[in-house]
Amino acid sequence: MKKSTKRIILVTVILGIVVALGFVFWPTHSASTDGLDDSEEIDKVESVGPIFNADTAFTYIKEQCDFGPRTMNSDAHEKCLRWIVNNFKQQGCKVITQQADLKGYDGTMLKSTNIMASYNPDATTRIMICAHWDSRPWADNDPDSTNWRKPILAANDGASGVAVMLEIARLLSLSKDSASHSKTSTSNLTPNLGVDFVCFDAEDWGTPQWSGQADDANSWALGAQYFSAHLPQGYGPRYGILLDMVGGQGAQFYQESFSLQYAPEIVKKVWRAARRAGFSSFFPQKEGGMITDDHVPVNQIAKIPCIDIVPYYPDCKESSFGPTWHTLADDVDHIDKSTLKAVGQTLVQVIFTEE
Repeated sequence: MKKSTKRIILVTVILGIVVALGFVFWPTHSASTDGLDDSEEIDKVESVGPIFNADTAFTYIKEQCDFGPRTMNSDAHEKCLRWIVNNFKQQGCKVITQQADLKGYDGTMLKSTNIMASYNPDATTRIMICAHWDSRPWADNDPDSTNWRKPILAANDGASGVAVMLEIARLLSLSKDSASHSKTSTSNLTPNLGVDFVCFDAEDWGTPQWSGQADDANSWALGAQYFSAHLPQGYGPRYGILLDMVGGQGAQFYQESFSLQYAPEIVKKVWRAARRAGFSSFFPQKEGGMITDDHVPVNQIAKIPCIDIVPYYPDCKESSFGPTWHTLADDVDHIDKSTLKAVGQTLVQVIFTEE
């Protein structure tokens, strides 16, 4: 993933300075005290929509990883690009690609391709679900320093978000087919809105920790920066939901601070959906840190309110993003289907209750 631990530490240092001066601008307590807790008590599961199949999502992760690390300018990257496009097309999505040559932190020209796959493309009411699909070229947080310049497989930090989107696209395609053959009301069978699945490229080429250079926030999320500055003509979804590392073992998804700043109502919507779907334990009503991720340019440049579903491990000594973050251990053996299920079913709940 892109947001280095240095950026979390920087926020913590700033917070300490501000508190010392007698001001508080970034609450670290539960988000419920900020008015984001749902006052309604949900005593039983009230899930809607089809059942998210975590086994299928896991298979999508494995198939991406079978190409090897999908690092920029690599053969595996190009093969996976075609695989993603073909899979979305098989689910009946209209697919467009956005190609650009983008400059990495070290001056390397990166042949980048963003992918937008649209379900129900003619619908005027739309939401965007997004994730990055490239993989980190350096395992610069690996406990073994001899691995720091090796590429990671990115089962979680890359493939998991794409896999959840593909499974949702499959479910939407099935629901549409079921609705077309139903003689009864289709209101509970298929959503009326459109859903755009956006796969951002060139996200994980950010400044490596071994480079000796200061971590430049603009070196991350290059594909999302380009997409946000070059939106398809007339494109304006209601909001976006970014998925990042949504398959890790022991993951919990705290409410990310940029998300609370730019799209607090969407945070509330998604965390309420998690509770209704029965996955509140994965989505605690607590605030995490400020994360440099693809949702930042979407909010700041495209002006689309977008939140980040990203894990936070407050007690993990290796990284607050989990023990496999930017290490060679980010492989399919460290994917948890229960995490995929929690995130995927929560998104199904959001989509099928959107009016």
